[in-house]
Amino acid sequence: MPDATKNEVIVLAVIEGGLSVAETAQRFHVSRRWIHTLLARYREHGIEAVTPRSRAPHTSPNRTPQAVTDRILSLRDELTAQGLDAGAESIHDRLTREKVTPPSPSTIWRILRAADRVIPEPHKRPRSSWTRFESAAPNGCWQSDMTHWHLADTTTVEIITWLDDHSRFLTHLSAHPVVTGHVVVDTFTHAAETHGLPASTLTDNGRIFTARFAAGTPALNKFEQLIRDLGITQKNGHPGHPQTQGKIERFHQTLKRWLSSQPAADTLDDLNTLLARFQHVYNHERPHRALGRHTPAERYHATPKASPSVTIAGHHYRIRFDHVDTAGVITIRHAGKLRHLAIGRRHRHTPVLVLINGPDTLVINRTTGEILAEHTIDPSKDYQPQKQRSPSRRRGSL
Repeated sequence: MPDATKNEVIVLAVIEGGLSVAETAQRFHVSRRWIHTLLARYREHGIEAVTPRSRAPHTSPNRTPQAVTDRILSLRDELTAQGLDAGAESIHDRLTREKVTPPSPSTIWRILRAADRVIPEPHKRPRSSWTRFESAAPNGCWQSDMTHWHLADTTTVEIITWLDDHSRFLTHLSAHPVVTGHVVVDTFTHAAETHGLPASTLTDNGRIFTARFAAGTPALNKFEQLIRDLGITQKNGHPGHPQTQGKIERFHQTLKRWLSSQPAADTLDDLNTLLARFQHVYNHERPHRALGRHTPAERYHATPKASPSVTIAGHHYRIRFDHVDTAGVITIRHAGKLRHLAIGRRHRHTPVLVLINGPDTLVINRTTGEILAEHTIDPSKDYQPQKQRSPSRRRGSL
């Protein structure tokens, strides 16, 4: 017997049938307290009041506030329109950065689903089955590749990317009519001047990166020769196995989705302006799932950077790129503190190569190969004067 019908029969048995509460309780196998409750409801509100009531709480203190729900849905629409990740975890991060206390990602997902903002997808391979390879430190390895894009008039152009393997930090992103070996060297050098040299590189086997599969061309190409001279380890993926460069392949999907949401660029300069804007968004505003929901910039600057090294005259040197500043000095970190190394005002703005072996440094003009300064760092001082060199050594070059 349904509960609603049973409750009505119990009440009528007492009110109209003349049964006592005890007799009714025994006949219908309920407690006398329950019968008194039903009778009280009946006397106050009538027979309709004995219908079973909802067991749901009268209030729901843990329910997501309507203002937060509305913001979740608006963020979903905004991020989707911008071509950025708009999943539950991305929305959770955005709410946190807006100083809004967010519900859990699973709750956000249920809100999106209830509002028909989620498109069902086939089941994917579980993330727990993935095997990730990641450099242990920033600048431990840079991945690079190029991809095609088009301008508003359908002109095809090429985009080259340099991406830090440890942090997914974009060290360089630019568009060119064609990415040649010369462009590879120029963009790599530009990125290294800004962010330091990587200890290794990882690319595919395209001719712009390596000549090892070029018939009749056993020599190194310009990029290979440059990184070999700098003590940088070159790594290349297996032919026909793009998963080796999976991070940069995935990045290009993200980049193209974002570009597709923007007005088409009329010129190469317009496209490079868009790319500079995206580089800032990607590095500084977009948290990454694989980085523990940190941005690439946060991960890139969180720990000391790796660097290449060479052996010269039996001494093992770490290498870095730099520019002499307007005061005629360069700055390096030694023993946990920044040290200012005197080079000379006459060399301001000069691109230099800095060789570091413990407290000893050698600063070389990157264009001419001339040795500009040597130092033995005194850990008790901030400013480090040059070591005195003999006239013959002063005029020499490496």
